[in-house]
Amino acid sequence: MMDRLISQLPFFTPEHRDLVQTVSQFVAQEIEPRAAVEDDVESVAREFVRLLAGAGLLKYAVAESKLDVRALCLIREELAYSSALADLAFIMQGLGTYAIARAASDHVRDFWLSRAANGKAIAAFALTEPNAGSDVAAVETTARRDGETYVIDGRKRFISNAGIADFYIVFAKTGTREDGRPELSAFVVGSKMPGFRVIERTPLIAPHPIGEIAFNECRVPAEDMVGEEGDGFKLAMETMDTFRASVGAAACGMARRALDQSVRYASGRKQFGRLLSEHQLVQAKLADMITELDAARLLVYRAAYARDTETGRVTREASEAKLFATEAAGRIIDSAVQIHGGAGLVSGTVVERMYRDVRALRIYEGTSEIQKLVIAGQLLKENL
Repeated sequence: MMDRLISQLPFFTPEHRDLVQTVSQFVAQEIEPRAAVEDDVESVAREFVRLLAGAGLLKYAVAESKLDVRALCLIREELAYSSALADLAFIMQGLGTYAIARAASDHVRDFWLSRAANGKAIAAFALTEPNAGSDVAAVETTARRDGETYVIDGRKRFISNAGIADFYIVFAKTGTREDGRPELSAFVVGSKMPGFRVIERTPLIAPHPIGEIAFNECRVPAEDMVGEEGDGFKLAMETMDTFRASVGAAACGMARRALDQSVRYASGRKQFGRLLSEHQLVQAKLADMITELDAARLLVYRAAYARDTETGRVTREASEAKLFATEAAGRIIDSAVQIHGGAGLVSGTVVERMYRDVRALRIYEGTSEIQKLVIAGQLLKENL
Protein backbone atom coordinates (compact mmCIF):
# COMPACT_ATOMS: atom_id res chain seq x y z
CA MET A 1 0.00 0.00 0.00
CA MET A 2 1.42 3.38 -1.00
CA ASP A 3 2.43 5.69 1.83
CA ARG A 4 -0.34 8.28 2.01
CA LEU A 5 1.88 11.35 2.24
CA ILE A 6 4.17 10.21 -0.59
CA SER A 7 1.15 9.63 -2.81
CA GLN A 8 -0.16 13.13 -2.01
CA LEU A 9 3.02 15.15 -2.52
CA PRO A 10 3.59 16.76 -5.93
CA PHE A 11 7.37 16.37 -5.72
CA PHE A 12 7.58 12.87 -7.20
CA THR A 13 7.38 11.21 -10.60
CA PRO A 14 5.60 7.87 -11.13
CA GLU A 15 9.08 6.29 -11.17
CA HIS A 16 9.78 7.63 -7.68
CA ARG A 17 6.53 6.17 -6.36
CA ASP A 18 7.28 2.80 -7.98
CA LEU A 19 10.73 2.92 -6.38
CA VAL A 20 9.18 3.33 -2.92
CA GLN A 21 7.10 0.20 -3.44
CA THR A 22 10.13 -1.77 -4.63
CA VAL A 23 12.34 -0.65 -1.76
CA SER A 24 9.61 -1.28 0.81
CA GLN A 25 9.29 -4.88 -0.37
CA PHE A 26 13.07 -5.32 -0.38
CA VAL A 27 13.34 -3.97 3.16
CA ALA A 28 10.60 -6.28 4.44
CA GLN A 29 12.18 -9.34 2.85
CA GLU A 30 15.92 -8.72 3.27
CA ILE A 31 16.57 -6.01 5.86
CA GLU A 32 13.94 -6.45 8.57
CA PRO A 33 14.95 -10.07 9.39
CA ARG A 34 18.48 -8.78 10.11
CA ALA A 35 17.57 -5.42 11.64
CA ALA A 36 17.89 -6.38 15.31
CA VAL A 37 21.32 -8.05 14.94
CA GLU A 38 23.87 -6.08 16.95
CA ASP A 39 26.74 -8.58 17.10
CA ASP A 40 29.55 -8.55 14.54
CA VAL A 41 28.47 -5.21 13.14
CA GLU A 42 31.17 -5.11 10.49
CA SER A 43 30.04 -8.40 8.95
CA VAL A 44 26.40 -7.29 8.97
CA ALA A 45 27.34 -3.99 7.32
CA ARG A 46 29.20 -5.85 4.57
CA GLU A 47 26.18 -8.11 4.09
CA PHE A 48 23.91 -5.08 3.74
CA VAL A 49 26.21 -3.66 1.04
CA ARG A 50 26.00 -6.98 -0.80
CA LEU A 51 22.20 -7.08 -0.53
CA LEU A 52 21.80 -3.46 -1.62
CA ALA A 53 24.05 -4.08 -4.62
CA GLY A 54 22.09 -7.20 -5.54
CA ALA A 55 18.85 -5.21 -5.46
CA GLY A 56 20.34 -2.53 -7.72
CA LEU A 57 19.93 0.19 -5.09
CA LEU A 58 23.53 1.37 -4.70
CA LYS A 59 23.34 3.07 -8.10
CA TYR A 60 21.01 5.61 -6.47
CA ALA A 61 23.74 6.59 -3.97
CA VAL A 62 26.72 6.55 -6.33
CA ALA A 63 26.52 9.55 -8.66
CA GLU A 64 27.90 8.05 -11.87
CA SER A 65 25.76 10.68 -13.60
CA LYS A 66 23.41 13.22 -11.96
CA LEU A 67 22.33 12.22 -8.47
CA ASP A 68 18.56 11.89 -7.96
CA VAL A 69 18.24 13.34 -4.46
CA ARG A 70 14.52 12.54 -4.22
CA ALA A 71 15.27 8.86 -4.89
CA LEU A 72 18.15 9.03 -2.41
CA CYS A 73 15.84 10.38 0.30
CA LEU A 74 13.03 7.93 -0.43
CA ILE A 75 15.43 4.98 -0.17
CA ARG A 76 17.02 6.26 3.03
CA GLU A 77 13.63 6.71 4.66
CA GLU A 78 12.59 3.15 3.82
CA LEU A 79 15.91 1.65 4.96
CA ALA A 80 16.03 3.63 8.21
CA TYR A 81 12.43 2.57 8.96
CA SER A 82 13.92 -0.87 9.52
CA SER A 83 17.65 -0.54 10.15
CA ALA A 84 20.00 2.37 10.76
CA LEU A 85 22.89 0.10 9.81
CA ALA A 86 21.38 -0.70 6.41
CA ASP A 87 20.83 3.02 5.88
CA LEU A 88 24.48 3.64 6.73
CA ALA A 89 25.67 0.92 4.34
CA PHE A 90 23.69 2.61 1.57
CA ILE A 91 24.58 6.24 2.13
CA MET A 92 28.30 5.78 2.76
CA GLN A 93 28.67 4.52 -0.81
CA GLY A 94 27.42 7.96 -1.86
CA LEU A 95 29.34 10.10 0.63
CA GLY A 96 32.57 8.32 -0.22
CA THR A 97 32.19 8.68 -3.98
CA TYR A 98 30.50 12.02 -4.62
CA ALA A 99 33.71 14.07 -4.78
CA ILE A 100 35.25 11.39 -7.01
CA ALA A 101 32.28 11.64 -9.36
CA ARG A 102 32.57 15.40 -9.46
CA ALA A 103 36.28 15.93 -9.88
CA ALA A 104 38.50 12.83 -10.20
CA SER A 105 40.35 11.97 -13.39
CA ASP A 106 38.38 9.70 -15.72
CA HIS A 107 40.20 6.45 -14.99
CA VAL A 108 40.12 6.98 -11.21
CA ARG A 109 36.47 7.97 -11.41
CA ASP A 110 35.43 5.03 -13.56
CA PHE A 111 37.33 2.47 -11.48
CA TRP A 112 36.04 3.40 -8.03
CA LEU A 113 32.50 4.42 -8.99
CA SER A 114 31.77 1.20 -10.83
CA ARG A 115 33.12 -0.87 -7.95
CA ALA A 116 31.14 1.10 -5.38
CA ALA A 117 27.90 0.90 -7.37
CA ASN A 118 28.31 -2.87 -7.77
CA GLY A 119 29.10 -3.40 -4.09
CA LYS A 120 32.60 -4.69 -4.90
CA ALA A 121 34.26 -1.90 -2.91
CA ILE A 122 33.08 -0.19 0.28
CA ALA A 123 33.57 3.58 0.53
CA ALA A 124 34.35 5.97 3.38
CA PHE A 125 34.49 9.75 3.85
CA ALA A 126 37.45 10.90 5.96
CA LEU A 127 37.17 14.53 7.06
CA THR A 128 36.73 14.63 10.87
CA GLU A 129 39.84 14.67 13.07
CA PRO A 130 40.58 14.65 16.83
CA ASN A 131 40.83 18.47 16.74
CA ALA A 132 38.62 19.20 13.72
CA GLY A 133 34.93 18.37 13.83
CA SER A 134 32.54 21.15 12.90
CA ASP A 135 35.57 23.41 12.44
CA VAL A 136 36.86 22.05 9.13
CA ALA A 137 39.49 24.81 9.01
CA ALA A 138 41.25 23.09 11.94
CA VAL A 139 42.24 20.05 9.84
CA GLU A 140 45.80 19.04 10.74
CA THR A 141 46.35 16.07 8.39
CA THR A 142 48.90 17.13 5.76
CA ALA A 143 49.74 16.08 2.23
CA ARG A 144 53.04 17.22 0.68
CA ARG A 145 54.06 16.77 -2.92
CA ASP A 146 57.08 14.53 -3.49
CA GLY A 147 57.69 13.89 -7.17
CA GLU A 148 54.77 11.94 -8.61
CA THR A 149 53.23 11.24 -5.19
CA TYR A 150 51.70 13.04 -2.23
CA VAL A 151 52.84 11.98 1.23
CA ILE A 152 49.96 12.05 3.74
CA ASP A 153 50.49 12.26 7.50
CA GLY A 154 47.85 12.64 10.19
CA ARG A 155 44.83 11.08 11.85
CA LYS A 156 41.10 10.99 11.19
CA ARG A 157 38.49 10.26 13.85
CA PHE A 158 34.84 9.09 13.87
CA ILE A 159 35.17 7.73 10.34
CA SER A 160 32.18 5.59 9.38
CA ASN A 161 33.20 2.30 7.71
CA ALA A 162 36.70 2.53 9.19
CA GLY A 163 38.04 -1.00 9.08
CA ILE A 164 35.67 -2.29 6.40
CA ALA A 165 36.14 0.34 3.69
CA ASP A 166 38.22 -0.52 0.65
CA PHE A 167 38.90 3.15 -0.11
CA TYR A 168 38.59 6.52 1.60
CA ILE A 169 38.10 10.02 0.25
CA VAL A 170 40.61 11.86 2.47
CA PHE A 171 40.86 15.61 3.02
CA ALA A 172 44.30 16.95 3.90
CA LYS A 173 46.10 20.27 4.18
CA THR A 174 48.36 20.98 1.18
CA GLY A 175 49.17 24.59 1.99
CA THR A 176 47.95 27.83 3.57
CA ARG A 177 45.77 30.42 1.88
CA GLU A 178 46.44 34.15 1.97
CA ASP A 179 43.84 34.58 4.73
CA GLY A 180 45.71 32.09 6.91
CA ARG A 181 43.17 29.29 6.54
CA PRO A 182 44.37 25.86 5.40
CA GLU A 183 44.28 24.92 1.75
CA LEU A 184 42.51 21.55 1.69
CA SER A 185 42.85 18.98 -1.04
CA ALA A 186 41.10 15.64 -1.53
CA PHE A 187 42.65 12.25 -2.28
CA VAL A 188 41.49 8.69 -2.89
CA VAL A 189 43.37 6.39 -0.51
CA GLY A 190 43.07 2.63 -0.83
CA SER A 191 42.91 0.68 2.42
CA LYS A 192 45.90 -1.47 1.45
CA MET A 193 48.26 1.42 0.77
CA PRO A 194 51.48 1.35 2.87
CA GLY A 195 51.35 3.92 5.63
CA PHE A 196 47.59 3.63 6.14
CA ARG A 197 46.15 1.83 9.15
CA VAL A 198 43.05 1.60 11.29
CA ILE A 199 44.12 2.34 14.84
CA GLU A 200 40.80 2.05 16.69
CA ARG A 201 37.26 0.72 16.36
CA THR A 202 35.07 3.13 18.31
CA PRO A 203 32.07 1.65 20.15
CA LEU A 204 28.97 3.87 20.00
CA ILE A 205 25.59 3.66 21.74
CA ALA A 206 24.14 2.09 18.58
CA PRO A 207 25.79 -0.48 16.28
CA HIS A 208 27.95 1.38 13.79
CA PRO A 209 31.22 0.47 12.07
CA ILE A 210 33.28 3.54 12.96
CA GLY A 211 36.78 4.26 14.10
CA GLU A 212 40.02 6.18 13.90
CA ILE A 213 42.50 5.91 11.04
CA ALA A 214 46.07 7.13 10.68
CA PHE A 215 48.46 8.02 7.87
CA ASN A 216 52.20 7.68 8.40
CA GLU A 217 54.07 8.77 5.28
CA CYS A 218 51.30 7.23 3.21
CA ARG A 219 52.30 7.76 -0.42
CA VAL A 220 49.41 8.39 -2.79
CA PRO A 221 49.93 8.78 -6.54
CA ALA A 222 49.43 12.37 -7.64
CA GLU A 223 46.82 11.15 -10.12
CA ASP A 224 44.69 10.07 -7.14
CA MET A 225 44.19 13.67 -6.08
CA VAL A 226 40.52 14.55 -6.60
CA GLY A 227 40.33 17.87 -8.41
CA GLU A 228 43.17 20.36 -8.06
CA GLU A 229 45.16 21.45 -5.03
CA GLY A 230 42.88 23.56 -2.85
CA ASP A 231 39.62 22.06 -4.14
CA GLY A 232 39.11 19.93 -1.04
CA PHE A 233 37.04 22.35 1.03
CA LYS A 234 34.70 23.07 -1.87
CA LEU A 235 34.28 19.34 -2.59
CA ALA A 236 33.65 18.51 1.07
CA MET A 237 31.03 21.24 1.41
CA GLU A 238 29.36 20.30 -1.88
CA THR A 239 29.14 16.69 -0.68
CA MET A 240 27.53 17.78 2.58
CA ASP A 241 25.17 20.14 0.77
CA THR A 242 24.02 17.36 -1.54
CA PHE A 243 23.47 14.66 1.08
CA ARG A 244 22.29 16.79 4.01
CA ALA A 245 18.56 16.59 3.28
CA SER A 246 18.84 12.81 3.12
CA VAL A 247 19.90 12.74 6.78
CA GLY A 248 16.50 14.23 7.49
CA ALA A 249 14.94 11.47 5.39
CA ALA A 250 16.63 8.81 7.52
CA ALA A 251 15.33 10.56 10.63
CA CYS A 252 11.83 10.49 9.17
CA GLY A 253 12.12 6.77 8.54
CA MET A 254 13.05 6.09 12.16
CA ALA A 255 10.33 8.41 13.46
CA ARG A 256 7.70 6.84 11.21
CA ARG A 257 8.60 3.37 12.52
CA ALA A 258 8.39 4.58 16.12
CA LEU A 259 4.99 6.16 15.44
CA ASP A 260 3.67 2.99 13.82
CA GLN A 261 4.86 0.94 16.80
CA SER A 262 3.21 3.41 19.17
CA VAL A 263 -0.15 3.33 17.41
CA ARG A 264 -0.14 -0.48 17.47
CA TYR A 265 0.89 -0.64 21.12
CA ALA A 266 -1.62 2.00 22.23
CA SER A 267 -4.39 0.20 20.34
CA GLY A 268 -3.74 -3.08 22.13
CA ARG A 269 -2.58 -2.14 25.64
CA LYS A 270 -5.12 -1.49 28.40
CA GLN A 271 -4.62 0.69 31.46
CA PHE A 272 -7.32 1.65 33.97
CA GLY A 273 -9.83 -0.47 32.06
CA ARG A 274 -9.35 1.35 28.76
CA LEU A 275 -7.02 1.09 25.80
CA LEU A 276 -4.13 3.53 25.91
CA SER A 277 -5.42 4.94 22.63
CA GLU A 278 -8.60 6.03 24.41
CA HIS A 279 -6.71 8.18 26.92
CA GLN A 280 -6.62 11.82 25.87
CA LEU A 281 -3.02 12.41 26.94
CA VAL A 282 -1.87 9.53 24.74
CA GLN A 283 -3.99 10.85 21.87
CA ALA A 284 -2.31 14.24 22.32
CA LYS A 285 1.11 12.65 22.05
CA LEU A 286 0.12 10.77 18.91
CA ALA A 287 -1.26 13.97 17.39
CA ASP A 288 1.99 15.84 18.07
CA MET A 289 4.03 12.94 16.68
CA ILE A 290 2.22 12.67 13.34
CA THR A 291 2.09 16.46 12.87
CA GLU A 292 5.83 16.82 13.44
CA LEU A 293 6.54 13.85 11.20
CA ASP A 294 4.47 15.25 8.34
CA ALA A 295 6.14 18.65 8.71
CA ALA A 296 9.59 17.04 8.71
CA ARG A 297 8.87 15.00 5.60
CA LEU A 298 7.54 18.08 3.78
CA LEU A 299 10.78 19.95 4.51
CA VAL A 300 12.92 16.98 3.46
CA TYR A 301 11.18 16.40 0.15
CA ARG A 302 10.92 20.11 -0.63
CA ALA A 303 14.71 20.31 -0.26
CA ALA A 304 15.24 17.17 -2.35
CA TYR A 305 12.92 18.45 -5.10
CA ALA A 306 14.68 21.80 -5.14
CA ARG A 307 18.07 20.11 -5.38
CA ASP A 308 16.88 18.01 -8.34
CA THR A 309 15.10 20.76 -10.26
CA GLU A 310 16.84 24.06 -9.52
CA THR A 311 20.19 25.21 -10.87
CA GLY A 312 21.33 27.22 -7.83
CA ARG A 313 22.38 26.02 -4.39
CA VAL A 314 19.69 24.94 -1.94
CA THR A 315 21.84 25.20 1.17
CA ARG A 316 19.17 26.76 3.38
CA GLU A 317 16.48 24.30 2.37
CA ALA A 318 18.77 21.32 3.01
CA SER A 319 19.85 22.64 6.40
CA GLU A 320 16.25 23.36 7.43
CA ALA A 321 15.32 19.81 6.47
CA LYS A 322 18.15 18.24 8.44
CA LEU A 323 17.69 20.47 11.47
CA PHE A 324 13.94 20.08 11.82
CA ALA A 325 13.67 16.41 10.83
CA THR A 326 16.43 15.15 13.12
CA GLU A 327 15.27 17.21 16.10
CA ALA A 328 11.63 16.21 15.50
CA ALA A 329 12.57 12.55 15.18
CA GLY A 330 14.27 12.72 18.56
CA ARG A 331 11.08 14.08 20.12
CA ILE A 332 8.85 11.58 18.30
CA ILE A 333 10.92 8.58 19.35
CA ASP A 334 11.14 9.85 22.92
CA SER A 335 7.33 10.04 22.98
CA ALA A 336 7.16 6.52 21.57
CA VAL A 337 9.25 5.23 24.47
CA GLN A 338 6.97 7.11 26.88
CA ILE A 339 3.85 5.57 25.36
CA HIS A 340 5.36 2.11 25.68
CA GLY A 341 6.25 2.75 29.32
CA GLY A 342 8.50 0.09 30.80
CA ALA A 343 8.21 -1.97 27.63
CA GLY A 344 9.94 0.84 25.76
CA LEU A 345 13.04 0.45 27.90
CA VAL A 346 13.55 -3.24 27.20
CA SER A 347 16.83 -3.75 25.38
CA GLY A 348 16.37 -4.85 21.78
CA THR A 349 12.80 -3.73 21.30
CA VAL A 350 12.12 -1.57 18.26
CA VAL A 351 11.54 1.73 20.06
CA GLU A 352 14.52 1.18 22.37
CA ARG A 353 16.71 0.52 19.32
CA MET A 354 15.37 3.58 17.51
CA TYR A 355 15.98 5.68 20.64
CA ARG A 356 19.69 4.85 20.40
CA ASP A 357 19.91 4.97 16.62
CA VAL A 358 18.35 8.40 16.13
CA ARG A 359 20.67 10.31 18.45
CA ALA A 360 23.65 10.45 16.08
CA LEU A 361 21.64 12.17 13.34
CA ARG A 362 21.64 15.48 15.22
CA ILE A 363 25.45 15.42 15.19
CA TYR A 364 26.87 13.96 11.99
CA GLU A 365 27.08 15.92 8.73
CA GLY A 366 26.79 19.13 10.68
CA THR A 367 25.33 19.44 14.17
CA SER A 368 21.97 21.08 14.79
CA GLU A 369 23.83 24.12 16.08
CA ILE A 370 25.83 24.38 12.85
CA GLN A 371 22.63 24.05 10.81
CA LYS A 372 21.17 27.05 12.63
CA LEU A 373 24.23 29.12 11.75
CA VAL A 374 23.99 28.01 8.11
CA ILE A 375 20.27 28.80 7.92
CA ALA A 376 20.66 32.24 9.49
CA GLY A 377 23.68 33.04 7.30
CA GLN A 378 21.79 32.09 4.13
CA LEU A 379 18.71 34.03 5.21
CA LEU A 380 20.72 37.19 5.86
CA LYS A 381 22.57 36.79 2.56
CA GLU A 382 19.29 36.39 0.66
CA ASN A 383 17.94 39.62 2.13
CA LEU A 384 20.93 41.87 1.53
